[in-house]
Amino acid sequence: MSNPADNNADIIQEFLAETRENMDMMERDLVTWEKQPGDREMLDRIFRAIHTLKGTCGFLSFPKLELVAHQAENLLSLIRDGKKEAEPKVVTVLLQVLDNVRRHLSQIERTGEEKSDVFASVLADLQALQEANPQAAPVVAVEWEEEAQGPSADNSLRVEVGLLDRLMNLVGELVLARNQIAQIGLREDDPVMKGASQKLSHITSELQSSIMKTRLQPIGNVWSKFPRLVRDAALAGGKKIRLELSGQQTELDKSIIEAVKDPLTHLIRNCIDHGIETPERRMTAGKPEEGVIRLRAFHEGGLVLVEIGDDGAGIRPELIREAAIRRGLVNMTKADTLTDHDLIQLIFVPGFSTAREVTKLSGRGVGMDVVKTNLERISGTIDVISSLGEGTLFKIKLPLTLAIIPALIVESGGGRFAIPQISLLEVIRLDPKSAREKIEGIDNIPFYRLRGRLLPLVYLNRELGLKSPKKVSDETSQMIHIVVLESHGGPFGLIVDEVRDTEEIVVKPLGRQLKSLAVFAGATIMGDGQVVLILDVTGLAQGVRSGEAVEQRNTQKRGKIEEAPKQGPTGEELLLFQIGDEGQWAVRLSEVTRLEEFNFNEIEREGVAAVVQYRGEIMPLMPLRQLLLPNGKAPRVAGLEDKLQVIVHSKDGARCGLWVDKIIDIAKEPLVLQRQKSSPGILGSMVIQQKVTQVIDIESLIKLDKARNLLEMTEVHGRN
Repeated sequence: MSNPADNNADIIQEFLAETRENMDMMERDLVTWEKQPGDREMLDRIFRAIHTLKGTCGFLSFPKLELVAHQAENLLSLIRDGKKEAEPKVVTVLLQVLDNVRRHLSQIERTGEEKSDVFASVLADLQALQEANPQAAPVVAVEWEEEAQGPSADNSLRVEVGLLDRLMNLVGELVLARNQIAQIGLREDDPVMKGASQKLSHITSELQSSIMKTRLQPIGNVWSKFPRLVRDAALAGGKKIRLELSGQQTELDKSIIEAVKDPLTHLIRNCIDHGIETPERRMTAGKPEEGVIRLRAFHEGGLVLVEIGDDGAGIRPELIREAAIRRGLVNMTKADTLTDHDLIQLIFVPGFSTAREVTKLSGRGVGMDVVKTNLERISGTIDVISSLGEGTLFKIKLPLTLAIIPALIVESGGGRFAIPQISLLEVIRLDPKSAREKIEGIDNIPFYRLRGRLLPLVYLNRELGLKSPKKVSDETSQMIHIVVLESHGGPFGLIVDEVRDTEEIVVKPLGRQLKSLAVFAGATIMGDGQVVLILDVTGLAQGVRSGEAVEQRNTQKRGKIEEAPKQGPTGEELLLFQIGDEGQWAVRLSEVTRLEEFNFNEIEREGVAAVVQYRGEIMPLMPLRQLLLPNGKAPRVAGLEDKLQVIVHSKDGARCGLWVDKIIDIAKEPLVLQRQKSSPGILGSMVIQQKVTQVIDIESLIKLDKARNLLEMTEVHGRN
């Protein structure tokens, strides 16, 4: 007997593709049907799919596939007729049937023949389930009338991915030619030329859009595996977990979908293994025993956003800190300076894991860093937000496609550069006067105060070794252009000479000579024929030349204060702040542990004292306006969501927070007090940055605050 694959190669390839699609559909339906066994429509759909497989296998002479499909059909028939219940064991065996069928299809695809004894184990399980039913009788397969063929089947056509890739490359070249002709059309005063240029531009845009759509696929194609993954992993871990999906029809380029498959799988496993608690712990915490993992995708600003969240225990920053120190990723001194948000970001560091033992799902320290690296390779970003006891949310940003992307064109040092729009937050233009007022220097590092927050700045000219720009403090009539970009370390501002228009650019890979430069992600050809380099925002923030400076800027921005040197002949570092409507105050930086921000609604009362929960402790707050100003009141806030600026002081393991109105700057001056102590809590006064500044004595303030609280408590008891 001749091999059917020799004579029916095209038919078999079509059979393999359709069967794999049916297997994916059945897997989704089986996992859902297990939770909704009364859904007769879903059961019928599963039955039809297995019946179609059986019939096609008989036609193509694949008897082993036909046999396993027939036995699975018999089992489903018993359930459909009410002679057997849809228990979890039944679903497990049917899922194993699908796994075996997939492996068998791969064997047929490679060799054109069936593998012997491939279904022995699963056939035994199917037979055992049927025989375990006392009412079971010989079952004759029900013949279903031919319907699973609508217009979509008649109007669809399978195309090789390689052909789509070639078409995409050709469209990219056409876009470049279109841009060049458009530039010529702008220079020529020929109406015929301009009309032809506009028509070419319109047709090219339509063709580009259509070709891109052929490569777009719903992200649900990747998600189809996740219900099964969650079910199996939850059973293995003794947990009850429900997966909720939304936005499955959100479309992405096929190359991005393939690249994002593994990162999403690992994040789902992370939620199962580390996020969702066991039913017993959830019940103890007052939660439903069934945990929830939510997977959501949607379009926003020309990007695709994917969110993976769970309602589990959340991430404990203290546990992250302990694990990072134990694995030697940070030392204890540095760990003490990290905020809770910074500690949570350590999960993306290579080698990090909180697991003390290696399990099948985790513990090797090669997970989250690979997720981040793989996402960055496709110009994606990831952030994590966690609330202790409430859950964790991973937020991913992805471009629609990698071949043609929108980009902002900028000029700096006489050259043009492209910045992918996925990393762009906003563009700020400052006149020279505003620039001198709003751009501040802290330890020779420039910052721009953006809506009350310090934004670290990077000069593109300086980072690329181009023509040096004028400093902001220099007398200049030029506008200052700040491109605000988002990197995994937080936002920063890129100072450029000029900002041009946004354009769709065709991404070309860099040559071998430039691949080692971390600040460039690729190149493109502009309409005038000039080659323009595409900036890699992540590399720009972490490059060799800019890495140290950016890290220092981010350290300042997040409120981390490194230990300052003691007073010396060149002066002492002082932290400047404001309380009240006027006047400047200062405290020695050596007495400052950290700068923090709290929500107004985080303030609690311990007797008459104001306190906040901070790093597992109760930290007292000292409102300096009340302590130091006559008839002073607590700092004003506009609403409950306003941030309170607090200077944290630590001594002998005890912490206290100085509640101020506004952090101003850090200055380095010889501590020469021109007027000595004039009131409790104040060392004296001196001139700093041309302003009379009062320098406070924290230890005296602590004593003053305790005395004030004691007096208020005495008055309260007296009134009672």
